Amino acid sequence: MKQTLFIVGARGAGKTTIGNVLAEVLSYQFIDTDENVQVSCGMTIAELVEQRGWDYFRKLESETLKAVSQQNRVISTGGGMILAAENRQYMRQNGVVIYLQAPAAVLVERLSLNPENSQRPSLTGKSITEEITGILAEREPLYRECAHLIIDATLSIENIVCDIKSYILGQYKQII
Repeated sequence: MKQTLFIVGARGAGKTTIGNVLAEVLSYQFIDTDENVQVSCGMTIAELVEQRGWDYFRKLESETLKAVSQQNRVISTGGGMILAAENRQYMRQNGVVIYLQAPAAVLVERLSLNPENSQRPSLTGKSITEEITGILAEREPLYRECAHLIIDATLSIENIVCDIKSYILGQYKQII
């Protein structure tokens, strides 16, 4: 069973945490597109956006998505990866897209506990609650559009990984 798994969702949904555990359970390699972009350009996303702008970052993000996509990988994508229609289509056609869905209140709580401000620049300059609520309202349809599987990100890590693994194994059995 060789697949590429793409994890999408808002900041704070748990994409990196779930991705790491899932990759370990499946014996896949874990890739974080945001981390990859930062390593390749030698600066944080906040610095990159400040120096080159959001459009440049989004272009790099899309290039990174294609560059890291290989079988036997779990790829955690940046929260805005789904903004480009080509990225949504690419992920759907080249792997299994898992949407970690969480309500705004949960995301705000998680981000408040672990802000990582240097890595996660404000998109709007609003308070974290206003920003997350607005962004989630805008992006929810896009996350849903590209997802093969929608998972409740408020469940325990073990339950989330188990649900994803069951889905993947179920998909595999249908192919045989």
